[in-house]
Amino acid sequence: MSQTPDSAVRTYIAANRIDFLEDLQDWLRIPSVSAQPEHADDVRRSADWLAGKLKETGFPTTEVWETPGAPAVYAEWPSDNPAAPTVLVYGHHDVQPAALEDGWHTEPFEPVVRGNRLHARGAADDKGQVFFHTLGVRAHLAATGRTTPAVHLKLLIEGEEESGSPNFRALIEDRKDRLTADVVIVSDTGMWSETTPTVCTGMRGLVECQIDLSGPDQDIHSGSFGGAVPNPATAAARLVAALHDEHARVAVPGFYDGITELTARERELFAELPFDEAEWLRTAKSHGAYGETGYSTLERIWARPTAEVNGMGGGYQGAGGKTIVPSSAFLKLSFRIVAGQDPARVEQAVTDWVATRLPEGIGHTINWTGATRPCLTPLDHPALQSVVRAMGRAFEQPIRFTREGGSGPAADLQDVLEAPVLFLGISVPSDGWHAPNEKVELDLLMKGVETTAYLWGDLAESGPTAAP
Repeated sequence: MSQTPDSAVRTYIAANRIDFLEDLQDWLRIPSVSAQPEHADDVRRSADWLAGKLKETGFPTTEVWETPGAPAVYAEWPSDNPAAPTVLVYGHHDVQPAALEDGWHTEPFEPVVRGNRLHARGAADDKGQVFFHTLGVRAHLAATGRTTPAVHLKLLIEGEEESGSPNFRALIEDRKDRLTADVVIVSDTGMWSETTPTVCTGMRGLVECQIDLSGPDQDIHSGSFGGAVPNPATAAARLVAALHDEHARVAVPGFYDGITELTARERELFAELPFDEAEWLRTAKSHGAYGETGYSTLERIWARPTAEVNGMGGGYQGAGGKTIVPSSAFLKLSFRIVAGQDPARVEQAVTDWVATRLPEGIGHTINWTGATRPCLTPLDHPALQSVVRAMGRAFEQPIRFTREGGSGPAADLQDVLEAPVLFLGISVPSDGWHAPNEKVELDLLMKGVETTAYLWGDLAESGPTAAP
């Protein structure tokens, strides 16, 4: 009796699971910590290891791409169907720092399997989620009898994500002709929980600044001059107080211009998630929820823009009192932005707003750091529906939807390549990204393998078609 396509995929995965996990553990033993210069050779060794393993998997083109920092890995496997869509998979091979004294139960770069969990730095973030694509494409071929994938498949695996991706945008701009794609799949994300599989549909962007305020040329006596000259610390406090209105909306004129509002359907889907606000507050180490009036907690962190005071200072900070009008003060602000907002316009709006709110005699400068754009894929996008169907086949249950409140390089891919970004990850909150004893659930890792085995065929049948 012949197997169904799904059973053929599962049979192949089961037969190759042990070898797959042994290979993954070999990769996890390489301490590819991009943030620590002493591990630069290890990051390069990680790139070389992955390029070799992708070649062994069957990718006819595998290359290590140099950057001014750590190297990235590129691989390409064309389909034998010239009209097939082109899919680019993004992930990263660098990892966060880790040491036994940080609270690890075992050496962080010596993988350990306990029960059905694989513990090691990078197990979930992001080596495990990159590596499941290798077995997934092989299972796809084995189950379909194909010799090439059903899509033109490309991989770009970055080496500096954990260091803020300082060279990533320049890399994809320089290599845009090689990276052209109809769809981008980001496998550097997670799901709601072990029992609630989800697909992320978007990430917020980020702009940050420091505002330096100056007043008198030096600290001066508050009795002799206080109340008669402007105080930069007071000016800083007034800026902070004016940043939001009474409904916790950002009060900067033009800040919300162009925003893509949540649809009624998206709000319904968010509300269906098993969200426990009390538990979320415990995780946040907070004693109360707060935010823009008219929106739920999930809506606020996933789909609404924000302004946060990250730090402020000025004047005397020591013990006791010092009766002065300080000569300077500063603010550190960050703004999470959502689809429809342009980072440059937000920066200009804030810059103009600050200038109008400072009294005569207070000088100021604003320094903006590099911006990250937001990204969002509509629920009805055909490629997103392909991801949902593939995950549904693997998990054998309905797939729900989330967004990500943080920011990342995915938006650069969408911006430069002008392709929709889709998120495919199987990690769960308990995996402990960036924390001691990071792990990945092995059954979920195999679900990631299975999802990709189904995804390429689904995208070929119903996803966007590549230009001839």
